[in-house]
Amino acid sequence: MSGFGRYLAAALAARFASEGMGMAVVLLALERTGSASYGAFVLTAWLAPHVLAAPLAGAAAGRTRRPRLFHLATLAGFTAAVAALAVLLGRAPLPLVLAVAVLGGSCGPMVTGGLSSLVTGLVPPGAGRDRAYGWDASTYNAAAVTAPAAVSLVTALGSAAPAMAVLAVSCALAAALAATLPYGNPRAGGPQDGPRAGLGAGLAALWRVRELRAVTAATTLAFVGIGSLTTTSVLLATGLGSPGAGGVLMTAFAVGALVGSLTLGRMTAVEPGRLVRWALAGTGAVLAAAAFAPSVAVTAALFAAAGVCDGPLLTATLRIRSEHAPDAVRTQVFTLGAGLKVTAASAGAALVGLAAEAPAWMLLTGIAGLQLAAALLHALTAARGSEPQAALTARSAGSPTAVSGRRSPGAP
Repeated sequence: MSGFGRYLAAALAARFASEGMGMAVVLLALERTGSASYGAFVLTAWLAPHVLAAPLAGAAAGRTRRPRLFHLATLAGFTAAVAALAVLLGRAPLPLVLAVAVLGGSCGPMVTGGLSSLVTGLVPPGAGRDRAYGWDASTYNAAAVTAPAAVSLVTALGSAAPAMAVLAVSCALAAALAATLPYGNPRAGGPQDGPRAGLGAGLAALWRVRELRAVTAATTLAFVGIGSLTTTSVLLATGLGSPGAGGVLMTAFAVGALVGSLTLGRMTAVEPGRLVRWALAGTGAVLAAAAFAPSVAVTAALFAAAGVCDGPLLTATLRIRSEHAPDAVRTQVFTLGAGLKVTAASAGAALVGLAAEAPAWMLLTGIAGLQLAAALLHALTAARGSEPQAALTARSAGSPTAVSGRRSPGAP
């Protein structure tokens, strides 16, 4: 198996574990305590550290001289936290359980954006790398489809604890595969020993580079809506007379997103910024139509179509980060972007919980409006002038003080 093939296997295994945690934690909490709120507290502790840990994880990954060891350590920490929660949740004191969840969640940015940042070092620049990001995006969508289904199936056959164990084994497999990857391969264009970026350098790059600022702002806004889609789908299905069909709607969306990433997401001839706007606008328009669908079957078909539109968004986002992030802060840019999206999704889930008494069609219309607003925000932000990326990258590479404030020992 090629280096990139092993990467895809590692990414899929890690993201399978990550995607399954939400359902597994809630099911295990219900099983052991009878309280959904207990699971919600633990899940919040798992998700909350993402945005805070993202810059720390990205900076540490960019500064370490042993990237293989760093990635293995974060994946091992993620694995250990999942396994510990399988044992402790509902049995140990809640503060201890929450502390374990916080520690495990702090490794989350490396499972998402941190892993994606490795693609640059595995595939040479050009259309091949663009296609590689399409495959990388498909691992997120494949995990979103399979992980909740696997957790539900294992729980139905036994209990939620073995389901958590499956997730831990999957992440352990990811760590084993990650150990075999060729980190920093110069022939593939991967970063070598160069400028060491400071802790705030990634955030500065997200703000100063127009393309990064535009895609980060747009996707963060869009994910406020996506984070509320699961709860809204349950309410929508209930309003259509099928309370249990909420999962069907989200599965249709996830399957559509997987199809979209494997088809439309591989349109390397389309400029990624344009693909971002198309994806957001298409998703918003189809979800708006779904808000007024007369049956679950029609709604599911429209959710699948919305997923197809959403599928290329992640691919385009990864391409933009790869093309425009200065080498010294590349991992920070990937982890920060992922952390902001997770945090936005969490905020969306909380907001829809507060507005759960509103009609479901109104909530879905609001989600659609956020996708359309995100497309407009990207168009406006990307059109505004800023410092040219070439100048920023050149200064970052030629004058490390511009990024970190000091020259690293290996810099020329």
